[in-house]
Amino acid sequence: MGALGWPTTLLLTYALATLEFTCLFMQFSVLPYLSRSLGLDSVAFGYLQTTLGVLQLLGGPVFGRFADQRGARAAFTVSFLASSVFYLLLAAACTPWLPGVALLFASRLPSALMHAMPTAQMVITDLTTPEERPTALSRLGLCVGSGTILGSLLGGTLSTACGIHCPVLVAFVANLLGAILSFTYVPANTKGAGAHGPAAPPGGPQAGVFDLKTITRLLLQPGVLPVFLIKVVCGFPFGLFLVMFAIINMEFFQLEPAQASYLQSFFGILMMVIQGLLIGRLSRRFSEGALLWASVLVFCLVGLAMVLMCNVFHFCLLMPGLVFSLCTLNVVTDSMLTKAVSASDTGTMLGLCASVQPLTRTIGPTLGGLLYRRFGVPAFGHVQFAVNFLVLLVLWRQPILLQEVNKAR
Repeated sequence: MGALGWPTTLLLTYALATLEFTCLFMQFSVLPYLSRSLGLDSVAFGYLQTTLGVLQLLGGPVFGRFADQRGARAAFTVSFLASSVFYLLLAAACTPWLPGVALLFASRLPSALMHAMPTAQMVITDLTTPEERPTALSRLGLCVGSGTILGSLLGGTLSTACGIHCPVLVAFVANLLGAILSFTYVPANTKGAGAHGPAAPPGGPQAGVFDLKTITRLLLQPGVLPVFLIKVVCGFPFGLFLVMFAIINMEFFQLEPAQASYLQSFFGILMMVIQGLLIGRLSRRFSEGALLWASVLVFCLVGLAMVLMCNVFHFCLLMPGLVFSLCTLNVVTDSMLTKAVSASDTGTMLGLCASVQPLTRTIGPTLGGLLYRRFGVPAFGHVQFAVNFLVLLVLWRQPILLQEVNKAR
């Protein structure tokens, strides 16, 4: 394990994931204001977000393959170095005498290599047994929640006190620190640290990082494609809602920026409690298939309630159900998919999983905007209920879909 034992390596992995999300939400808190100061309208801002989604969508599986072949140390280091370039270009865009709009769009380019979260998931998968994996993966919710709260607070406080460029520069320095910690203390390779999952197929040359056939072949292994499709389909409606969430806050809920930040912090607290504490306990008492059923069912019920939602208080009542469904879906499907592939392919599989959210960010602004403008907020509830209800029917009529994973382990 190199410089650290595996328990300390897990703690460092959680710390690096927290650092990643803290910097990310610091950037989220200033990006709309930076875009407005540079003269970008809502359409151009949508293009900026779509560019980020496309690059991460394309880079996720390839970076996962890179993590499998080059190891956790290289993956973490490259990810944090790419993030450092990302924030450096973003800080340069704040400078009045430089071409801000061009630098703003150029800052999106390194995002193809910014995948610290899938790398953290790969390390946790490599260092835990299949029985421990759902609980260990769910603890990443504490990292996401802490990063959401801390990043939002730091971003707002630093931009108010020191200017809009300050949070971006702090994020740049923090990511350089993350790269140094990764290169110094993260083990070069965590594969084989525990005996989990099917063995890699013997013989044959090792496929390259950009071998797309090898990447897509993982989806055709027994038990993988059904669970992956459930992950994509069930989470997509809520992803559409999240894409339009900033506009819904302003126009439908009529929130001020400070109130919107409080709502975002509430989301982070719920994620810390539900994913970081609750899901791990549930995974020890119930099977992954039962938790997946529960996630889809709660998605259906919350979708029905969203149709009747009228104000932000109603949404606050629905948020625990939404966060529970989303976190359970992500943790359970990630755990099931990593158990269905060999230990040498967990990074690639998690890279594919990490591409689900960028896929929503790529096509979500257009589709979500169309739904919102034509049908209003209730349309998101209708879509969420309809999609998840169809998935429930498929699971009820064909329970073999969830049993295939057990055969593949």
